[in-house]
Amino acid sequence: MATDYATLKKGGFMRQKQKDNFSLRLAVVGGTLTAENLKKIAEVAEKYGDGHVHLTSRQGVEIPFIKLNDIDEVKDSLAEGGCKPGVCGPRVRTVTACQGSEICPSGNINTYDIALKLNDRYFGRELPHKFKFGVTGCQNNCLKAEENDVGIKGAIKMKWEAGNCINCGLCAKVCREGAITIEDGQVNVDFDKCNYCGRCVKSCPTDAWEQQPAYWVSFGGTFGNSISKGTELLPLITDEDQLFRVTDAAINFFEENAKQGERFKFTIDRVGVERLKEVLEAAYKG
Repeated sequence: MATDYATLKKGGFMRQKQKDNFSLRLAVVGGTLTAENLKKIAEVAEKYGDGHVHLTSRQGVEIPFIKLNDIDEVKDSLAEGGCKPGVCGPRVRTVTACQGSEICPSGNINTYDIALKLNDRYFGRELPHKFKFGVTGCQNNCLKAEENDVGIKGAIKMKWEAGNCINCGLCAKVCREGAITIEDGQVNVDFDKCNYCGRCVKSCPTDAWEQQPAYWVSFGGTFGNSISKGTELLPLITDEDQLFRVTDAAINFFEENAKQGERFKFTIDRVGVERLKEVLEAAYKG
């Protein structure tokens, strides 16, 4: 019986140069694995591979040198440790994320929570080409959000509260964009310069800023044979339901308009960014 390589690849088993050997890509959502996961991965790599694993550029784990005849046993063994195979090919890939606000002092949003929800919503969905989501917690952009088909970057929407302010001037000192000025005890924000990084809010010793977590979303990023920076086409998103309406609209636009084998960026270029923007704005407004 002929080996169905396409189905194996869909299930995360990628052919190696060596005959009947496969590198298994695991599903690692938001770059997070438990100690139990790691123990099982090590056990499988030692028993069925050659004793090593590879960490991919997108926070994935691959176990190479899995033999064709061992594939079913490998899947069963990994499941005992709570591990699942990833996916390859023309479908939604595992969502990547930095550590976000739950751990990182700079983080503005709970990146892992968003990554899990995106993964539950889209992972493995069949599309004309691969589709990648990336979630980063702040303007430091450790996850490089704009390299993804849809990138999400954490922000802080803020408003100065005069009653709590002691006019220490720290917010103006930490602002890297020069967006904050202080005159006669009045803190002024030039929102044309502001990038909503949240440094002013985090530095304030008296909580003199009203704050709301928010999301910048970019569209059409690629990094590979063709490198393109994703474009922000919408204002700040301040509501999670609104965020997912927008991501639904983006992926549906791609599914409905893309040619087979065409990345989202090239679909946007061919169909027109204004058409995408209309769809996204409608989703943004609800």
